[in-house]
Amino acid sequence: MDTDLFGNPVASPGPAPTGGSLSAGHGGTLPLAVRLRPRTLEEIVGQQHLLGPGSPLRRLAEEDATMSVFLWGPPGVGKTTIAAVVSASGRRRFVELSAVTAGVKEVRAELTEAKRQLAAGVGTVLFVDEVHRFSKAQQDVLLPAVENRLVTLIAATTENPSFSVISPLLSRSLLLTLRALTDDDLTVLLDRALVDERGLAGQFTVDDQARADVLRLSGGDARRALTYLEEAAAGAQSRGSTVIDTDTVAAAVDKAAVRYDRAGDQHYDVISAFIKSIRGSDVHASLHYLARMLEAGEDPRFVARRLIIIASEDIGMAAPSVLQTCVAAAQAVQLIGMPEARITLAHAAIACALAPKSNAVIVAVDAALADVRSGRIGQVPAHLRDAHYPAASRLGHGVGYQYAHDAPFGVAPQQYLPDELLGAQYYRPTDHGNEAAMTERLEHLTTLLSEGAPPSPKQ
Repeated sequence: MDTDLFGNPVASPGPAPTGGSLSAGHGGTLPLAVRLRPRTLEEIVGQQHLLGPGSPLRRLAEEDATMSVFLWGPPGVGKTTIAAVVSASGRRRFVELSAVTAGVKEVRAELTEAKRQLAAGVGTVLFVDEVHRFSKAQQDVLLPAVENRLVTLIAATTENPSFSVISPLLSRSLLLTLRALTDDDLTVLLDRALVDERGLAGQFTVDDQARADVLRLSGGDARRALTYLEEAAAGAQSRGSTVIDTDTVAAAVDKAAVRYDRAGDQHYDVISAFIKSIRGSDVHASLHYLARMLEAGEDPRFVARRLIIIASEDIGMAAPSVLQTCVAAAQAVQLIGMPEARITLAHAAIACALAPKSNAVIVAVDAALADVRSGRIGQVPAHLRDAHYPAASRLGHGVGYQYAHDAPFGVAPQQYLPDELLGAQYYRPTDHGNEAAMTERLEHLTTLLSEGAPPSPKQ
């Protein structure tokens, strides 16, 4: 017997969605994550910021609204689920396309059929999964249909639409950002899976440590959490047990239960060890702690932000190009997501660990801040003040200022610091890496600014 989108038997088949994860299958072979897919908005776990009264998603599901929506979020947070709920509501025809397998021909064919159906009074919901994989030409084909509201477009993507979707299409659509599920959200989902007749139907129990392992290993991904639970239940059943414990979970996911708590002490301990290993130039330890964080489901954007900070705090001018590498890595992580982002993060971590180290940048800025906070500020020298208004010259502002580009070597010897801070030295480069050259350059500049400097203008 055929099944509907949720794995329930139906007497007569309807038109099946094409090419994607919502396509009908056989109830006995459907994964737990598919069998438990919510049937109404009320059953959706998480994303409450998008599901309030009058929200676009509620209007799509309950009022047959015609609009175009981009659902952007990490894997396993409900993008496909929302499309399924909308498809099960109202009197509209539902079509699913996967950008992995569909081409321009398939898109045009579906839009032609949507136009024919609309003429007969039947609207179409077009769900495009992984829309970021569509080429510009394929996205261009969608544009007239969206602009003329020929279809209600729901497009799902794990990549930032600002980079992966053409501007005309994005400007005519709503962009809704889905958040990673919290441990509380996943707990609700696991409890439902254990007792629901579509799930494990009360046949298994999960001990507290095993539940914590599933939450930790899933990394906010509902699909992953349900897959781990389903495999762990199968493992327990094969041993003749109805209890899912931590060993069962570890065996089910074919990996050790990583001792890492994203919200507790282990989170801070591991990231601390990662930072200190990079600072200590131990590339192997750096990669170990990176792997522990990624395997435990740590947000790769968090790791990327820490690498950017390390690039200035612990490396700085000793290897200034490392900051560019880390910023590029952070942008790449945002664009590609996991699991490919592991390669980019490793690239940046290795660059940081192997680079010469200097904390001269953070020492310099903190020393300057300390003086400012302690009241060592003083007046800006008059010749450096803004002179771009009529009364400035009468006040002496800008009088005697020497334009650096007119001076020998491009260095104008004049007073720059306030009187109260004359002689202050904040940046003290090390002799590590690129900063060794900075030391020589700083000494040369100090000589040009002081020994040959005429007295500062008196006002």
